[in-house]
Amino acid sequence: MNILLTGATGKVGRHVARSLAASGHHVRALTRTPATAALPAGVEVVEGDLEQPHTLPAALEGIDRMYLFPVPETAHEVAALARKAGVGHIVVLSSSSVLDDESNPSHQHHRAVERAVEDSGADWTFVRPDEFAGNTLWKWGDSIRTEGVVRAPYGGAARAVVHEADIAAVVATALLEDGHAGARYLVTGPQALTQVEQVAVIAEAVGRDIRFEELSREAGREAMSAVMPPPVVEMLLDYLAESAVTPGPVTDVVRQVTGRAARTFASWAAEHVDGFSGDGEAGAAGAGGSSGAGSAG
Repeated sequence: MNILLTGATGKVGRHVARSLAASGHHVRALTRTPATAALPAGVEVVEGDLEQPHTLPAALEGIDRMYLFPVPETAHEVAALARKAGVGHIVVLSSSSVLDDESNPSHQHHRAVERAVEDSGADWTFVRPDEFAGNTLWKWGDSIRTEGVVRAPYGGAARAVVHEADIAAVVATALLEDGHAGARYLVTGPQALTQVEQVAVIAEAVGRDIRFEELSREAGREAMSAVMPPPVVEMLLDYLAESAVTPGPVTDVVRQVTGRAARTFASWAAEHVDGFSGDGEAGAAGAGGSSGAGSAG
């Protein structure tokens, strides 16, 4: 079997590449910068860009199954090219936000990609993660490293944040095994934790006190507006407010699909201590989760 990975150098894509590298199947990874991809041995790295579909035909040649990173602007053209090339099954990195109101910008972003793949005629699997554990790095990493503090509104907002490797494990299983066509997998961590509890878990991992300072909604809006457009800020504030009243869902999809329990947030934090305690990279957000913050690729 020949498998194409798009978004192969992303937070989820790298884990997918590692999982598939030892599968015995031919794995091809699409990236805009092959020279710096640093993907596992055995993965064929080719140049291409989902934002420029004309760069894709050579990468799609001979491909049976495909992992698709969400780029809604070109999704219809990319999915059509994949189907024309003979791709039979497309596994889409989507988001739990597709279950939210259609006015949610993250819903619009990810559902557009899902519709494009549905329209292509290929078999499909939609992997819909909730909020990525890695979002805590870009949200809080700098203030934890420099001040030992997290400032955020709605400290009681609770989500079952998910380890990116678990999202990748579901993706890899859907690519390698039959029986996943038409599935919509809502992928979460094993436990809903409030933001205050998440900070406590990080503090335990790094071995030092981290203070949580509750912001008002207005103060949170002001802080977030420095790095996000207004519609996204309001979406995130509403998401947090809702999660403070009703914790986010907890599913057993990781175990059901892969046969292994989902990793805890504590295990994720232990793996990323450098990002909170030294000069480690703060990281980029994942697309997973109703927050819709950042990019998954």
